[in-house]
Amino acid sequence: MARFLRIVQPKPTDLVLDVGVTDSAWRSGNFLESHYQWPERITAVAPVIMPTFERTFPEVRFVVADGRSLPFEADAFDIGFSNAVIEHVGSRADQKRFVEEMVRTCRTVFIATPNAGFPLDPHTLLPFVHWLPRRVRHPLLRWSGNGHWASEAALNPLNAATLGSLFPPGCDVRIDKQRVLGLTTVLVAIARR
Repeated sequence: MARFLRIVQPKPTDLVLDVGVTDSAWRSGNFLESHYQWPERITAVAPVIMPTFERTFPEVRFVVADGRSLPFEADAFDIGFSNAVIEHVGSRADQKRFVEEMVRTCRTVFIATPNAGFPLDPHTLLPFVHWLPRRVRHPLLRWSGNGHWASEAALNPLNAATLGSLFPPGCDVRIDKQRVLGLTTVLVAIARR
């Protein structure tokens, strides 16, 4: 949250789009809504109804939509935010469409994702498995009890170069890297048109 506030520097008048909230009362799971100073300026998006989210954050507008096809006009929002979602939207083409929709609807975009170059995958907690080719990785995930993550639709990790390549021409994009002991754990793409 501190990184988002420092980099984006939102104003009280900014309209914020958060694509990819979770249906949880655990406030760290939806940390933007939990800690943002002006929650009434947030529109949250998820692909299904989220009753727990809506009860927990009644001041936030909630919309059921697919992040790859957002039901908003161009430039409807000042800030687009998405944390740990892009790696779950499917193929590279799906991820590209997700980014294009964020850029289309928001003037400034902040997209965070775990770094595929980090040795430990945060979803499975298995070291190095996410570096293997899919034909080896997916059977190994199923064998290890992590079958939920054994498809491109469920988990398609990104490195810095791949994340940057998803943005359309004309975007001023930079990749910010969160590091632990010198290793990049999280990538944050910040884009402005």
